[in-house]
Amino acid sequence: MKTIEEQPSGSVAAAISADQTVFPILLALSFSHLLNDTMQSLIPSIYPMVKDSFRLSFSQIGLITFTFQISASVLQPLVGLYTDKKPQPYALAIGMCFTLLGLVSLSLANSFHLVLVSVALIGVGSAIFHPEASRIARMASGGKHGMAQSLFQVGGNAGSSLGPLLAALILLPYGRFQVIWFSLVALLAIIILSRVGGWYKNNMHLNFKKPASGEKESSALKLSKGKVMLSLGILLLLIFSKYIYMASLSSYFTFYLIDKFGVSIQTSQIYLFAFLFAVAAGTFIGGPVGDRICRKYVIWISILGVAPFALALPYVNLFWTCTLSIIIGLVLSSAFSAILVYAQELIPGKVGMIAGLFFGFAFGIAGIGSAILGNLADRTSIEYVFWVCSFLPLIGLLTGFLPNLERKS
Repeated sequence: MKTIEEQPSGSVAAAISADQTVFPILLALSFSHLLNDTMQSLIPSIYPMVKDSFRLSFSQIGLITFTFQISASVLQPLVGLYTDKKPQPYALAIGMCFTLLGLVSLSLANSFHLVLVSVALIGVGSAIFHPEASRIARMASGGKHGMAQSLFQVGGNAGSSLGPLLAALILLPYGRFQVIWFSLVALLAIIILSRVGGWYKNNMHLNFKKPASGEKESSALKLSKGKVMLSLGILLLLIFSKYIYMASLSSYFTFYLIDKFGVSIQTSQIYLFAFLFAVAAGTFIGGPVGDRICRKYVIWISILGVAPFALALPYVNLFWTCTLSIIIGLVLSSAFSAILVYAQELIPGKVGMIAGLFFGFAFGIAGIGSAILGNLADRTSIEYVFWVCSFLPLIGLLTGFLPNLERKS
């Protein structure tokens, strides 16, 4: 494929657009991410219903999350690595077809094992969606990589927050079969992503875009291989801290509220929606701030900064539990975009592989953590699980060992 400098004169407009932010594509990706994660968030939102229907233990609830997260995580680095070498413009629409099949299957599932198959299909759709969508967001960023990733992420987190609300309004009153109506959402996403795929096919030269004038350059190329590997290891530990803690809240927060405070299932879903909406609201902060200041500081504040609130959460009443969960969601959610862009700058030229690795690891560790936490809840109590998890944000201290990558060109 020819680089921009080698393009014939007829593609001058494309070359000019290489340094411009393509907001229609970013907004389409963000909206598609909203639709994708709205459908995925239905899985934990129906846990109380599924638990009663099939008489499941907390360990089996954890296994559902584990199955979904592992099916999503294992494929993501492989998808990213493959598409780094052979871009697939319409992979996003194809991935959404797997999600569509999973939703239909989940609405009709009459056994625990069929539920597992259904969530695995949804996980495969997620594995195909995230690495390629992240790559296209970077292509359309015009050099504002943090902003583009945050805009992409905020759509996903907004979608995740809608799941509990939709479950409270539609699924809990009318039954799990109503999941089938969300297949229309999947069809809408397929249409949008097909259009995005067409833009991607016509603008693949943006994969070879040089930094714009005044854009921040990474000094990662000056780092030794050992330093790069150490930095990646620290970033993965920070992802471990963030997503294990997030798994405790997203998968078991409703059970925690019901067990400790005696609220109804529908009320607990509203509180879960408040937490996830805060996550969506806070997502956009990390990327744009990271474009302006050192991403290392954003990562540090996002993860370690949440520690005081997490440590206090197990000891407060219902009002402060809701309040602290909102603060935790706002602060903690700004970390992922900064971590992802930082990692992509550590290893330039491997955008898809790094996106797949970090999205995949996040999904996988959340699934494993959910299964372990479910087993721990069966052996002890939900309150004990939240006490143990409150110490996880202290892993943010490791951020101090990360190098500062940015410098002005």
